[in-house]
This record gives sequence, C-alpha cells and structure tokens, in this order.
Amino acid sequence: MIEHCKAVSQLAVEFAKRAKTKGMNVDIDLVRVGGLLHDIGRSKTHSVDHGFKGGEIASSLGLSEPLKLIIERHVGSGIPADEAAKLGFPRRDFIPVTLEERIVSYADKLIEGRRRKSFDVTLDRFAKELGSTHPAIARLRRLHDELAKVVEEPL
Repeated sequence: MIEHCKAVSQLAVEFAKRAKTKGMNVDIDLVRVGGLLHDIGRSKTHSVDHGFKGGEIASSLGLSEPLKLIIERHVGSGIPADEAAKLGFPRRDFIPVTLEERIVSYADKLIEGRRRKSFDVTLDRFAKELGSTHPAIARLRRLHDELAKVVEEPL
C-alpha cells in the first residue's frame, strides 16, 4: 500500500505540474501530500468507506481541511450524497471538487498497485465491478474528459 500511495503521489504531482504550466492555480505540495495520504483510511478498512474513514483519521490528527477533503473524496470518481447515505456514510457529497482533489482522485484511478494503467483498463474494471450502467461510470468518464485535457492524457 505504501508503494501505491507513492506512485499515486508521483503521478498526481506530474499532473499538477502540467496543469500549472497551463496557467492553472494548483497547490503542488497539497497534491503531493494528498497522494501520499489518500489511502490512510485503509489502515482501518479496505472497503469503499476507506475514504470516509481516512477523513476521520485526518481530522483526528489535525490535518488541514483541504487535505482531509482529498482523502475523503478520492474514492471512485466521487460518491454523491444519495449513494453515500445508502452506503451508511453521512448524507453529504464525497465528490472531488477542487482541482487538487480531482487530480489525486484521477491519478489514483490510473495506478493499480504501483503500476500505471490506461484509462480504458480502469473503465473496464469499474464496469466489471459495478456494472456498466452504474452512475460511477459516467462520473469517471466526466473526470477523465475534464482532466485528460489538462494533464495531456489520451482521451
């Protein structure tokens, strides 16, 4: 898991630097740390609630709100309030909002273990695990369509 977090952080920083060269306001240090800590909740659980649990851990450690939100919102391509409630989370959105949150979430989807994979491989895995009509598939496509342009990933 440590190697995975390092790989996500490295890719996310690469993406953030590309965004910065395009004139976007992005906090590269926040992205770096967010990538390293995005899976801190896996110390408690390996289920979909690891993001939410990670946010609780971040709060208990006094980590910044922007960092806590990266950790909470990186799962999948985000979890809206209605789906969060069905999963037993607090009824609020866990959708990545800021550029830093979206970059770390996207980088996480492109790293399996510590290896880089294509978006198509990620999309296929999501469809197999969740079903091809699950709303997370459309959210993942939107995240990709938005960020691929910024970070120069193939569409």
